[in-house]
Amino acid sequence: MSDAGTTLFTDARLIDPETGTDAPGWLLVDKGTIAATGTGADRPQAERIVDCGGHCLAPGIVDIGVKVCEPGERHKESYRSAGLAAAAGGVTTMATRPDTLPAIDSPEVLEFVARRANEAAPVNVLPMAALTKGRAGAEMVEISFLMDAGAVAFTDCDHVVTDTRVLARALSYARSLGALVIGHPQDPGLSAGAAATSGKFASLRGLPSVSPMAERMGIDRDIALVEMTGARYHADQITTARALPPLSRARRNGLDITAGTSIHHLTLNELDVADYRTFFKVKPPLRSEEDRQAMIEALREGVIDIISSMHTPQDEESKRLPFEAAASGAVALETLLPAALRLYHADALDLPTLWRAMSLNPATRLGLECGRLSPGAPADLVLFDAGKPLVLDRFALRSKSKNTPFDGARLQGRVMATYVAGTQVYEVS
Repeated sequence: MSDAGTTLFTDARLIDPETGTDAPGWLLVDKGTIAATGTGADRPQAERIVDCGGHCLAPGIVDIGVKVCEPGERHKESYRSAGLAAAAGGVTTMATRPDTLPAIDSPEVLEFVARRANEAAPVNVLPMAALTKGRAGAEMVEISFLMDAGAVAFTDCDHVVTDTRVLARALSYARSLGALVIGHPQDPGLSAGAAATSGKFASLRGLPSVSPMAERMGIDRDIALVEMTGARYHADQITTARALPPLSRARRNGLDITAGTSIHHLTLNELDVADYRTFFKVKPPLRSEEDRQAMIEALREGVIDIISSMHTPQDEESKRLPFEAAASGAVALETLLPAALRLYHADALDLPTLWRAMSLNPATRLGLECGRLSPGAPADLVLFDAGKPLVLDRFALRSKSKNTPFDGARLQGRVMATYVAGTQVYEVS
């Protein structure tokens, strides 16, 4: 489908996270942007009609924290394969991580990555840059030059900056430029070498573990530095109930702080590791069922703002190792939507709340116009059948790496079509 002219989506179930509504209606697209929405039979004329067949039409997912392994490890994931996986998963914008080889810490590397992404990926790609050179935590990057080159945020990912003077200086400088800094709340000393969360399960399995307090200590420190500097801050993954009270307090105190969590920490718990299944090894490690429920409640209440895939490709060699030695991470661009719909089918979260966390809030945090169905917004859309059952086959995924914990899982929800600026970039076969 071309983005020229007008397209009318009819018989749709419109999921609008901005108004919090889930209702039947139609949506008109004109020249790549949403022109109008409405209900009833009094519909406008259009050059093309797309009959949605009563299925859900929602803003495309905006996924913060996607790892694409260019430069350095294209065999794990390229911008082409990640872009195709994103389109098949209803993700229309990826904010990509800088934890590549080498790290994205200079304008030259960032411009290379942005050029590669725009050539290869059918969806929007917004690169993030490292906060310190080489993600080594010793010297901050040239934030201003990197912003000019297109960096949408700054993060050292899971390399926590331990030198508080360096981090405070970087946060102060970021504040003066209005840059968004993304932190990984974790005490690096306590969490070093951990493969599981402390508790009975980790003890029975003999796995090196980390207390949930490591996350609490990490967020406490970052909140103090944000209070000191006034920076814009986003916590990439909040996964434990212990971290929620300080987060709530910081927001009540007016600090510019948002928080995310990963789809795996919302839909899986520590017991899913079972007998050392390395596809369930993620960072931070999977938590208790009580923590998982607390994350769902925090999303419902708005304490946690964003759900992301934390898409982290790993090849077979790095996963086919003893659990303690195996690499952390899971691919999730294609499984984010059906996994999130587990929460909907379990009556834990409704669709507007899910899409607020997966689309509207991340778009708002990055200063984007997408993530909504209001007139004037880009026509980045996903059409999906919320009730369609499927058994996931990891070898059918478009990602080069197949390390998903949902292999063989029974899921409900399938993307039928994805549109970027009104142009169809995916259609179910």
